[in-house]
Amino acid sequence: MCGKASPGQAPRVCNKGMLGHGSPMTDKILGVLGGMGPLASAHFMTRLTLLTPAELDQDHVPAVLWSDPRVPDRMAARRGGPSPLPALLRGIDGLLTAGCGAIVIPCNTAHGWYDDIARHAGVPVLHIVEAAADQLAKQAAPGAGVGIMGTQATLDMRLYHDRLEARGWTTLTPTAAEMAELVGPAIAAVKANRVAEAYAPLAEMTTILVARGAAAVVLGCTEIPLGIQAGPYTSLGVPLIDSIDALALAAIAWARS
Repeated sequence: MCGKASPGQAPRVCNKGMLGHGSPMTDKILGVLGGMGPLASAHFMTRLTLLTPAELDQDHVPAVLWSDPRVPDRMAARRGGPSPLPALLRGIDGLLTAGCGAIVIPCNTAHGWYDDIARHAGVPVLHIVEAAADQLAKQAAPGAGVGIMGTQATLDMRLYHDRLEARGWTTLTPTAAEMAELVGPAIAAVKANRVAEAYAPLAEMTTILVARGAAAVVLGCTEIPLGIQAGPYTSLGVPLIDSIDALALAAIAWARS
């Protein structure tokens, strides 16, 4: 309802809202398959909201967050542990039941099971690596060196290597020792809610990748943006491609299409 009707008139109804300053509000519902980890999923929802051009509540993207931290560890699965796929598909089913017309997964490593997820979903599943690559294209020309930080499983599965190299970039990644001493502990700190502890090792790793020739660095784990933004990351002097923001922007583009 919008305001008070005059005597004898039907009640007045407010406009349904506008998405993007002039486009009718979308009736599309975004499904967010989260919980991997919970803080990264919550941060994705925050960034989805902050990145949406909006003046009213009704301008925002309708979204359902399925945050299930019980999903088996994706890195452990790569070492022979329980597969996360059944839990991931259970989440997909919940989101589809809620009426979601597209799915995003704010966890890079979970994209190792992307093909099975996409086949099961039957609706668009926006790929986090493609979303990051689209944002990278605005910062680094093909042929440039691009640093990648992510979990060891993400690097082992070449989730970023293959897609970025196919688009013309040269990829640079931490060594095994750097993963063990810098990147891995930083990711673990964020998952344990010790976010401030993650900045120094991630900043050091960024500096190392730049010294090796990186013109930009992709934050290819959804815990990493949280960690690196806990300190003066703008002083690092290199474009940082935030995979959470990239996925949020892709979701907004889908909702407005």
